[in-house]
Amino acid sequence: MNTTTQAAPKTEFSHVREGDTPYQSGGLRDFFLYRDLGIAAATGGQVRVQLVKANMPPEAGTGWHRHEANFHIVIMLKGWARFMYEERETLVKAGDCVHQRPGIVHFLFDYSKDMEYLEIISPAAFGTVEMPAPCEVPPPTPWD
Repeated sequence: MNTTTQAAPKTEFSHVREGDTPYQSGGLRDFFLYRDLGIAAATGGQVRVQLVKANMPPEAGTGWHRHEANFHIVIMLKGWARFMYEERETLVKAGDCVHQRPGIVHFLFDYSKDMEYLEIISPAAFGTVEMPAPCEVPPPTPWD
């Protein structure tokens, strides 16, 4: 029997109110804005929770990639987005939740002007790796 135990990482209470943290550019994608909800700091880097919203029309999309993360979900709050998950097109609408299993190759290629989603990822500092295209990607919907 193994009696070795790991100490739980230190975490802190966190309460981020609307307006405490602004939407900012400089995240993973320049065509989105990101609002940090303070969870990475509160969990000592175990989890990142952020709001993500459209900032520019979809043109090239994210490109094919995968994340080096143990856990990743997207909860669509407003609007919609179209993803390719491997060779499967998936429409994610307001109210939908997607679990992106570790290592899944995907491409966010289309989204509405009002798209906004909540993203929860572990660890907070995750990697993104460009991947070869497994299939063709449909064109995005032009914004009016």
